[in-house]
Amino acid sequence: MPLFLAPAAMIGLACLVPLLDRRLGRDTGYVLAAGFLAVGALLLGRAPWGADERVVTAELPWLPALGVTAELRLDGLAAMFCLLILGVGALIMAYCARYLSEHGNHRAVYTLLTLFAGAMLGLVMASDIILLVVFWELTTICSYFLIGDAGPHAVRAARKAFLVTASGGLALLAGMVLLAVAAGTTDLALILSDPEAVLASPLAPAIGALIIVAAVTKSALVPAHSWLPGAMAAITPVSAYLHAATMVKAGIYLLMRFSALFSGETAWSAALLVIGLVSAVFGAAWALRQHDLKRLLAYSTVSQLGLLTAAIGVGTPTALSAAILHTMAHALFKATLFMLVGIIDHEAGSRDIRELSGLWRVMPVTAAMTGLAGLSMAGVPPMLGFVSKEYLFQGFLDADVTPWAGVTAGAIAVGASALTFAYGLRIFYGAFGGPTVQTELYEPARAFLAPAAFAALLGLVLGPAVGLLNTIVGRSLIDVYPTAGEVSFSFWHGLSPELAMSAITIAIGMGLFLARARVERTLLRIPVPGDLFERGYEGLLRFGALVGRPDRTGSPASILVRPVLGLIALGAAAAVALDNGPLPGLVGDHSAAADWPILVLLAIVVLGCVVTGSALTALALLGTAGLVVALWFLLAGAPDVAMTLLLVEVLTAVVAVLVLTRLPARFRRPRAGRAVGSAVVAVVAGLVAAGAALAFTGSREISPLGDYFLRRAEPETGGRNVVNTILVDFRGLDTLGEAAVLGAVTLGLLMLLGSRSVPNAGRTAPSEDSLVMRVAFRMLAPVMLLLSAYLFLRGHYQPGGGFIAALVAGTAIAFGYLASGRTPGRGSRLLRPGPLTAGGLILSILTALTATFTGAAFFTPLRGSLDLPVLGYVPLTSSLVFDLGIYLFVLGLVLAAVDRLGDGLPGGFDPSRGSGGSGGSGSPVRAAAADPDDGPAPEPDTPTAEAVESTGEAHR
Repeated sequence: MPLFLAPAAMIGLACLVPLLDRRLGRDTGYVLAAGFLAVGALLLGRAPWGADERVVTAELPWLPALGVTAELRLDGLAAMFCLLILGVGALIMAYCARYLSEHGNHRAVYTLLTLFAGAMLGLVMASDIILLVVFWELTTICSYFLIGDAGPHAVRAARKAFLVTASGGLALLAGMVLLAVAAGTTDLALILSDPEAVLASPLAPAIGALIIVAAVTKSALVPAHSWLPGAMAAITPVSAYLHAATMVKAGIYLLMRFSALFSGETAWSAALLVIGLVSAVFGAAWALRQHDLKRLLAYSTVSQLGLLTAAIGVGTPTALSAAILHTMAHALFKATLFMLVGIIDHEAGSRDIRELSGLWRVMPVTAAMTGLAGLSMAGVPPMLGFVSKEYLFQGFLDADVTPWAGVTAGAIAVGASALTFAYGLRIFYGAFGGPTVQTELYEPARAFLAPAAFAALLGLVLGPAVGLLNTIVGRSLIDVYPTAGEVSFSFWHGLSPELAMSAITIAIGMGLFLARARVERTLLRIPVPGDLFERGYEGLLRFGALVGRPDRTGSPASILVRPVLGLIALGAAAAVALDNGPLPGLVGDHSAAADWPILVLLAIVVLGCVVTGSALTALALLGTAGLVVALWFLLAGAPDVAMTLLLVEVLTAVVAVLVLTRLPARFRRPRAGRAVGSAVVAVVAGLVAAGAALAFTGSREISPLGDYFLRRAEPETGGRNVVNTILVDFRGLDTLGEAAVLGAVTLGLLMLLGSRSVPNAGRTAPSEDSLVMRVAFRMLAPVMLLLSAYLFLRGHYQPGGGFIAALVAGTAIAFGYLASGRTPGRGSRLLRPGPLTAGGLILSILTALTATFTGAAFFTPLRGSLDLPVLGYVPLTSSLVFDLGIYLFVLGLVLAAVDRLGDGLPGGFDPSRGSGGSGGSGSPVRAAAADPDDGPAPEPDTPTAEAVESTGEAHR
């Protein structure tokens, strides 16, 4: 259980950020840094550093029906990454305390950085492959918001980073599903302990390929590298933490973790070697083309991660231990360089090396720290980067994919490292060399420089004292390569091929730097390869425009043609596939006798709706059709569905009235030929849909699944209303997904339409009709709200529940809007769509997680009881709280629809106004009139049966 305290503590710290920011401002970073260190002490104190120490695990039930548990596992590799996440995170938080402006709201940055750290901890400790995917996606989401928080200029970069890394997340999800199928379990430890069970499966190549795709996108390797330079639009602390030290390392962690499974497989090794070495050379060469220091460091990250990937591909104990060591070295020197570049930008006002010169005279400490970090990156003694680079060289020489693979990989690695040496000098000389131009600058505050200086000096100390890391790297190697022996790093291990390779690297790199002008001109002549993402993105937009072109004509027929034809095709396919003889329910079924009068009545109502020319009449007949169908459901024994449909019809009528106030009062009539064609299509589609529904239904007998729910609902959930128990107990996760769709719709209404209510603009004296409605609202609203509460509380036993209760409350709100022209409670901070939707989401998610934290399965109801005088026994279960979340979701959607689609209605709704709006050219009806197939434009008030038909079909 203490392992779960780590991500839980990060969530707790994130929740405290608003309070801390209000009291401390930007100094909140120091408190968070201390919190990071405390969580690190908690974890690292329990880490199994010894080779014989047992791995620490903790698990909670999650999805027992699928054999999935929320299990965390702290082994050596996870502990090493936790050390980087929390150690570098503490430095970044302390750096933020002076980097961020003294005055301003920094809650979003601090909250997201803390949540991201918690997601990374969960990712590296996850011992279930499904849980690993969940945390993987959480890091992607946090990264998106952290990049986009930098301002409007960063939105495109954030979107690109999200789409690329999220596509890798989909690949990872597919790979983990296949892995679970091949291994027969989702337990990562069991999978890695028996590699042959997976490798013997025909799914093994696909699994390995999907894991590589996920790692390539997350770690910004070629060809998915382009999102990382764009992500430099984020503020420097975000770049230093996510895009240098942690998030981009998630792909490296994934490859290291699954090396125990695929190491030694030729395809795996060859793919990683090629991708890694190409990325190493490309990233280093493109870094030499950059003038912006942050973009230079971004391409440098691509290069360094390429070297790590290639070393993992070699797969020998030497190469893997070198990759682990270099992962730590890279996190130190790259985070240091990003922080120092942020200091230079903060003090000098620029990151362009063409505008910087001679800063070492005015910022000597900054120059010294930059020099140390740059030397470590370039692999120059006595820095830690020198030791890790030498062991990487040694590992590359061990490559045995092909006879000359070791020599080839070593030569390419030397070339990439020489380019690294050259751009390392480019960073230092570009900012600090040459004459001093900005003489008015001075050294930043010690507190601002301290985090970067600490990391730079640590890299200097750990170079000669690299033996201190033997325990960490050695234990990590055991978890990556179980049969590996002990690890023993040393600063000097005699004359060796890798020492010669380091000397060659420095010599070539120095030559490239001395010829920097010529090298830069040569590199700039190389054409920039096209961005695969941009081309794919633009192509997708063009495809979307092509698909959506019919919907932009303004003609209802063009919008309806595809779904209607699809309906006919599906119905015909069902009729062919399900040849069960006479359709049940129509022939030889005495229980269907009551259906025929309803069918006749429904046909009459629909026919009247089609032929009428009045918009209000059409709306009334549509509502009548809905009421007839609701009656049909009631007779069929589905009171919950009947109540829901009845309430939806009422709210739909209200919303439609709000829209129709801005449309012509009458529809224009189409040509006779087009009307006949539309009628034929409508009749055929209706008959085919009805036939298909009857064919699929098969009979009126209860299905085995329905019988199971009827038998098990009350014993397992305590509720007698089977419909409600299915929604909030048996398939609560599915209901949560549907509620999230409602939240998305609410958000769309709020963002796309804006606030249209103007309750005080142009208010006139209320008419007699509106006065009656106001009085009626004041009398009926309390009753409706009490009815809403009653239906909500009884939902587990009788027809009702959160959805129906929210519709009743929404009806009261809509009634109040029609009476007064404004949404009731408009001045309240809580009775608004945003807070209601957010509250519903929080309640729903917390309900799902509460059971997990108590040791039960995900979404397991927690029961209690309450005796109310009117209702009697009422279950106080977590399902009731979840249903309250659904209530808030639905109520938020109704509020958003009424408020955003309303037209102000000064003085209240006057029925005498009908639907005679301005009828401007911007209305949908006017757009339909412009259809060239309809001939000349009609008179303003001529009706159109097509518009009525399309409205009715869309509503149905």
